[in-house]
Amino acid sequence: MSRSTHKHIWCILTITLLLLPVLTSLTQTATSANSTQTTDLHLLRVEHYLYLEATENTQPFTLHFSFPPDYAHQTPIYLEFFNDTSPKLLHHHLEPDTLAPNLLLTCNIAALQKNEQILLHFTCWVIINTHNYEHIPNNVPLPHSKDELPENTQKWLQSTPVTQTNNPLIKHKARQLQRFTNNILTLGDRTAWFIKNHRYALFLLQLNLNIFFSQDAVTTLLINGDNVGRAHLASAIFRANIIPARILLTLGDQPFWTQMHYIMEYYVPPYGWVIIDTTRAHNFHEPHRQIILRICHPEDEYDTKTDYIFPLMKGEERWLWLTTTKVHPYYNDCDTGSKSRMFSEAITTSDPFTADYTQFLTRFTFTYYQQYLGFNFTGTNQQHYNNATSYQYNALHTLQTTQNIHTYIIQLNNALYEYQQIHLP
Repeated sequence: MSRSTHKHIWCILTITLLLLPVLTSLTQTATSANSTQTTDLHLLRVEHYLYLEATENTQPFTLHFSFPPDYAHQTPIYLEFFNDTSPKLLHHHLEPDTLAPNLLLTCNIAALQKNEQILLHFTCWVIINTHNYEHIPNNVPLPHSKDELPENTQKWLQSTPVTQTNNPLIKHKARQLQRFTNNILTLGDRTAWFIKNHRYALFLLQLNLNIFFSQDAVTTLLINGDNVGRAHLASAIFRANIIPARILLTLGDQPFWTQMHYIMEYYVPPYGWVIIDTTRAHNFHEPHRQIILRICHPEDEYDTKTDYIFPLMKGEERWLWLTTTKVHPYYNDCDTGSKSRMFSEAITTSDPFTADYTQFLTRFTFTYYQQYLGFNFTGTNQQHYNNATSYQYNALHTLQTTQNIHTYIIQLNNALYEYQQIHLP
């Protein structure tokens, strides 16, 4: 985006802010004849303790870690590193992943000695606009061919090593679940229930023995599996019924620390993507119940890894990448070692117009933040950058402590003004 385009949009934002009380009043007046409409905005954050351990002496290296993308009703706000992060972290920035719309936190790390262990401790803040699928149709017919689907969804019909859509067992189960219905949403309900409950005793046996096997769709069909395998199996069943489906790497509203949580979403034409939490058998899973860290593509399904804690558990999509084979993430039991967790920090209620504007303003401010994070500024540019990030940080903490959406908007506009004063050569 060019500097002139940024300035043009910023002017529009400023005018909109000035008109916001009037527009909000008009919106509320227009809806009061029927019922009072409100929208909840959820301030969430995901916290990571990432320990890295060197098996040999290393040269400086790079870590890429999945960062919450700007996707659907989720908008990132800010990245915060804590003071206990190792000084071996030399530099960090955010960059687009080659597989859109994903983002990567890229960290440059100094050389490590054999057996040296370092900690990267950081948190990612996002805002999510409430969405409960109220506008989805009641009945959506199953497509007869992929030609009925948007071209940009068709790649998620592929059969891959972990979603073996073309396997006869998968095809048979897909036909069984589709029997006597032509409604995608009914198939979604059936699939969600089946994925969790089939051969559940075998899942409990694996859980109690702390032994999980391959998490591909076929193995999960035969002996059930953890959240990874369940997401793969659900995706394979949808794909076998000509419905695009893909894996989501998330951290959700669970009261414990974990590595990563896998769920999935399927495409409902022309409405869009619908989330299933396959561990809870919950179709239409609301976006504010988790932070999405990565939307997986078929390329991710061809580049899976073995679990960091369970050595027999293969077939997990990655959430981090290292440019050296001499360093590995250290996971033990999610009490000690690396761990992650999502926290719900605040809920604020406003009219729908203000909520939509807030998310748009957050998104636009984040484009500046992403562009300038890690940039080596000097002089007045550095001061403007410091002012801008301070306003962003204060905005999210104001929202966290007071739930005052209008103060949040004012502070983000101050951040935008400061970003606009930065002039690069």
